[in-house]
Parts: sequence; C-alpha cells; structure tokens
Amino acid sequence: MAPGIVQLELFQGFLPTRVQDALEERFGSMNLVEPRREDYLGAARLGRACRSAGLQLGVIDSLIAQLAIGHGLTLLTTDRDFTHAARHIPLKIWTPPTAAQ
Repeated sequence: MAPGIVQLELFQGFLPTRVQDALEERFGSMNLVEPRREDYLGAARLGRACRSAGLQLGVIDSLIAQLAIGHGLTLLTTDRDFTHAARHIPLKIWTPPTAAQ
C-alpha cells in the first residue's frame, strides 16, 4: 500500500522515461491509501509535535507520516526529515540492514 501523495512525488520526479514507466507499472498494482478528515487533523498534530521539539516537518510530509501511522505502515524513505521526526512521533521508518548485522 502507498499513499497517493507519495506516488505523486515519485511520478513527478526528474527520471528517465523508462524508469518513470517502470515505476508507474509497479505502483499501478498497489492499493492506494487516501487521506480522510481525521488524517488531516492527525497530520496537523504531528506537525505541532515536531515543531514543539524544534523540528520543522512540512505539511505534505506530516500527511505522509500520518497516513503511515494511521494505517500501521512502515515508511521507506531516504528523507532525513522523517528520520528526525520519528524520534518525536510514533512513525516507523524502514532502515536498511548494516553490514554489522
């Protein structure tokens, strides 16, 4: 499952056409997670919680985090904003295994 907003961010990226086509094909079979009213309210709460901890989590990132939390999903990301935010909100982040494990 993936939030539609995540797919939008992926699909509008500057990628070669063949990579873009492959992404669209792979994501085309995934179920979409779409926000409900309570997700927007939850995203606002997450943003405030991060701000009170001295972090700025953007509006879209707050919504993505809320969708992951609300649906019990683990977020796969390379965006360090999420990594920092996960220290202050109940967001599960996937991290690749290290060589030491």
